[in-house]
Amino acid sequence: MHEMSLAEGVLDLIEKNAAEQGFARVLGVHLEIGELAGVDIDAMRFSFDAVTSGTLAAEATLDIRAVPGEAWCMSCCHGVSISRRGDPCPDCGSYQLQVTGGNDMMLKSLEVE
Repeated sequence: MHEMSLAEGVLDLIEKNAAEQGFARVLGVHLEIGELAGVDIDAMRFSFDAVTSGTLAAEATLDIRAVPGEAWCMSCCHGVSISRRGDPCPDCGSYQLQVTGGNDMMLKSLEVE
C-alpha cells in the first residue's frame, strides 16, 4: 500500500512547514487527489490517521477533494474527461489520449494553530 508512504510524505511537509512558520498544531489538512493518480482515498485516510498519531497533526481533519481525470484526444482534437488510464476517448473511441490533468496529488492548504 503506497498510500502509507504518501501519507508520510504529507506529514514531512507538515513538519517542515511547522518548523519554518512556527505553528504547533494542525487542525485541518486539505489535499487534492486526481482520479488518475492511483491513490485509493480510503487507504489514504487510514494511512494519514496512522502516521499522524502522536504528532502535531494527530487531531487534524483530512479533507480530500477528488480531481477528475482529463485528457487530450489526438484523433478528434478534443479535451475529454476520463476516469482511468487506458480508457478510450468518449467522443470518438480512439485510444490516442494524452493525460492533461487529474494525475497529481497536492497539499493545498493547512489549518494551523
